Amino acid sequence: MMSGIMMPYIEMQGISKRFGTVLANDDASLSVNRGEVLALLGENGSGKSTLVNMLAGIYTPDSGSIYVNGRHCDFSSPRNAIAAGIGMVHQHFLLIPVMNAWENIGLGEKPQAKWRSPFIEKKRIITKIAALEERFGLATVHEKKIYNMSVGEKQTVEILKMLYRGATALILDEPTAVLTPQEIKRLFSMLANMKQEGCSIIIITHKLNEVMEISDRVTVMRKGKTIATVNTSETNTRELTGMMVGVSISLEIKRDKPLVQENPVMKVENLGCLGVEKEPLLDHVNFDLYPGEILGVAGIAGSGQRELCEIITGMRKASSGDVVFRGASILGFSPRQIRDCGVMSFVPEDRLGMGLVGSMSVADNILLRSYKDNPGIFVDRATGNALAEKIIERHAISTPSAQHVVRKLSGGNIQKVLLGREIHLGPSVLITAYPVRGLDIGASYTIYDLLNEEKKNGVAVLYIGEDLDVLMELCDRLMVIHAGKVMDIVDPQKVSKEGIGLLMLGEKAA
Repeated sequence: MMSGIMMPYIEMQGISKRFGTVLANDDASLSVNRGEVLALLGENGSGKSTLVNMLAGIYTPDSGSIYVNGRHCDFSSPRNAIAAGIGMVHQHFLLIPVMNAWENIGLGEKPQAKWRSPFIEKKRIITKIAALEERFGLATVHEKKIYNMSVGEKQTVEILKMLYRGATALILDEPTAVLTPQEIKRLFSMLANMKQEGCSIIIITHKLNEVMEISDRVTVMRKGKTIATVNTSETNTRELTGMMVGVSISLEIKRDKPLVQENPVMKVENLGCLGVEKEPLLDHVNFDLYPGEILGVAGIAGSGQRELCEIITGMRKASSGDVVFRGASILGFSPRQIRDCGVMSFVPEDRLGMGLVGSMSVADNILLRSYKDNPGIFVDRATGNALAEKIIERHAISTPSAQHVVRKLSGGNIQKVLLGREIHLGPSVLITAYPVRGLDIGASYTIYDLLNEEKKNGVAVLYIGEDLDVLMELCDRLMVIHAGKVMDIVDPQKVSKEGIGLLMLGEKAA
């Protein structure tokens, strides 16, 4: 190496990994310097998760080399990786809910005393945690139970857990996916402190604006290969998207003006729902939904979004209130009765768990919503197949045939099968819960276009999402809920992102 050029703290060279017939990584490479934030970008299936999982010791590469601080490493387990200073904070946190913060952070540590003690050395563990908090600008309530924590608090515990184990490099997988703007700001402040202390940070995210804000360099992957590594200050979101997808695409979500309607198609009045321990999951929820508009629902995870969807669609009983469709109550109707009224279609967040049957074909999944309308005792498969072909063509679903098993499609195509089936029913109301979760940029923008097309056709769309930037850009009105209560319904073009973030946290904006 040439004199004067800094050696990367972490370097992955010529990494290849195959799962059966799928080549997940193909001669991929990655390097991170000390005190640097590297953003790792790529569409779903591009190989970025596989690559960092090998760095974290979860997988082992078929070929290639990993170097940490100039030393060649062979990681056969996460324990080996953390011993070398590599820690990973997964999108779904690996914490024990019934234990408190300090117990989770110190979990698995052997006693330091020379004599064998049956007791956990709480004082020493908390002292060590406090020193890490002061050094890196972190803060957590040591005695607080994990199940009582917000997502941001849990994430802080995960980061401290890795630092406690001696991590000098952190991998963060989609760290801002379900955080409020305030929590994202706090996280970025923490990452800046860690940079200053010489930590190396790899951040995997789909949010290009955050990539531009927090990273020093960006590595882009496509189809298992490393396409390029660029300095963040020398690129832009359009260029990065072009490298990810292979073609240049517009990053603007089109939003036409909503249709002007005096009468709502649906009214939700004083809706309440109690949990198993009689705690309020929804508390006097009121809103109107108009034809030809997209009403967004913003809130931190577990604020009542699921219960709201399930009550409106007849899948859960309400404890109070009413759901009125075109002047008539539909509360207490079964999902089939609601469908038969031509009221609504529902696209649930769990597309393969609740929306589709993964082991069945595209055609059979489409038939699931209409087979009972067939005359006689036999299913009319010819008509079902013809309908499937029509939906495949209309929504440009990439599948070898209508008989292809749904779970073998990409996430974006699975979602298009689900949305295409529901849209074909011609609903007056379309309810979508996290319809782009887990999808890459190209597939996400296709879904936004589908929803906007339904809006143009006079359908009332209730859109529950987690990306606040998308909610503000796509939706005509935005309902913010916190702990089952409607904090406010706002025009997203007339309120700040920070103001919405405060409402999501249960505080009224000034």
